[in-house]
Amino acid sequence: MAHNPQAPHGPESHDPAGSTQMFRAFVDEGAPRRAAQPTAPAGPRVGLIVGIIAAVVVVAAVAWLALG
Repeated sequence: MAHNPQAPHGPESHDPAGSTQMFRAFVDEGAPRRAAQPTAPAGPRVGLIVGIIAAVVVVAAVAWLALG
């Protein structure tokens, strides 16, 4: 590991997340604040639920036919 003469030394000054926090503060400083995004419409969620139910019905029908 390379020696950095400007880095603070000692256990009282060791902050492993310090550089990450400083970087995020720097990046967020210039970024415009965005308004909260609206929630997703219920359409895709309903479609997902219907698709899962249909898949369960198909698997149950195949199992019933195979074992019946």
